[in-house]
Amino acid sequence: MVRPPWGRRWIAASVCGAALGAMLARAVPAATAPASTGTVASRAQRARGELADASGHRLDGRGASIAIIDTGIDPTHPAFALAGRGSKVAAVLSAEACIIDGEESPYTSEVSSDPACVVPVPPANVDAGHGGHGTMVGGVAVGDAYQLPDGTEVGGVALGARLIVISTTAGLVGIDNAFAWILAHHAAPCGAGVPASECPPIKVVNCSWGASTPVIAHLQDALARAGVVTVWANGNTGGDGSTDHSNPDATDDQTPGVIAVAAYDDHGTGTRDGELASTSSRGQASQPTTWPDVSAPGVNIISACRPYQAICPAVETEPPRSGPGPNDVDTYFIGSGTSFAAPEVAGIVAMLFQADPAASAGQIEDALKSTAYKFKFGVPYQALGPYTSSYDKGAGLVDAYAASLALGARRLGGDPGAGR
Repeated sequence: MVRPPWGRRWIAASVCGAALGAMLARAVPAATAPASTGTVASRAQRARGELADASGHRLDGRGASIAIIDTGIDPTHPAFALAGRGSKVAAVLSAEACIIDGEESPYTSEVSSDPACVVPVPPANVDAGHGGHGTMVGGVAVGDAYQLPDGTEVGGVALGARLIVISTTAGLVGIDNAFAWILAHHAAPCGAGVPASECPPIKVVNCSWGASTPVIAHLQDALARAGVVTVWANGNTGGDGSTDHSNPDATDDQTPGVIAVAAYDDHGTGTRDGELASTSSRGQASQPTTWPDVSAPGVNIISACRPYQAICPAVETEPPRSGPGPNDVDTYFIGSGTSFAAPEVAGIVAMLFQADPAASAGQIEDALKSTAYKFKFGVPYQALGPYTSSYDKGAGLVDAYAASLALGARRLGGDPGAGR
């Protein structure tokens, strides 16, 4: 199997050049094509516009926080602004407090969370010196939807969700601490005194990177039992099925509620009959446990970034776009990779928990797989348990609309959704 050894860490964005040094895996240029938000092909946009929860609220991920373990985030970016109410970024923390001489404090068989290991940081641009990867990922998950002055449509998936961001820097240090903190604090991530309307429970964790540490599997299993889904980027090393290129953090763990995401290309048109990205990591054809679970848009995705963040000019194949305000110059960039497919799914997971707040992590994964759209590109699907799947694209392209209906979402002005 072609897998990174434990301790080798990578960020799952395909980039041009050597931005972020060796931390960015398999640097490749993104193809020039129209920018995409991904939300048309995934039908997240349709679900937001046509479906509601049991209380009649539109499906937008409200009531859920998405935890992003990454380089950090720029909470001042206009993508995260709440009109007159601050930011969609409910908390920014650092996981480095227990790092001594560059080594992480190890967890053994006992999982615990030391409050000193993950600490709040000031509400500023903590991603400025760490590359911008987390900012782009956050924009895909929850970034506000609007039209830029040049006419480009931007916007993330779960517009009503909140973000809890744990910075591990571009070196991905303290990742075990980050997982342990989420396990201990997912029910009230901002503290017992902060209302859930401002800082909802964490329902999904996004990991757009790979680290291959044995502790993570133990922690994400515990999170799944607690009702928290973990979404992983499957990697950007391509493959032909002869060997396993998938992210082992996701595919080695077959616990329901741990989801590996491949990168789909909608050609910037929102089509659901596009292609799988050539760089999207494939599993080994003869070992179904190595296959990705689902695919989501991850090619030429436009999202939040700043020109001084290293990843932004590195992923850009076209000039950056400026945001809605007069000071929002060059605030949107285009990137490709499973890094951006994963938060598409994480945002959809937040919407699914709004549709069915009592759903288990396994039921969320089942809804995604059982309703995935069977786009034809690549190798044929074959029976795999209750689903059909393939070593390149998993069960198919995520369908937020169909998955939400499967979990009881209601059509606006109509009866509870039944079927598709």
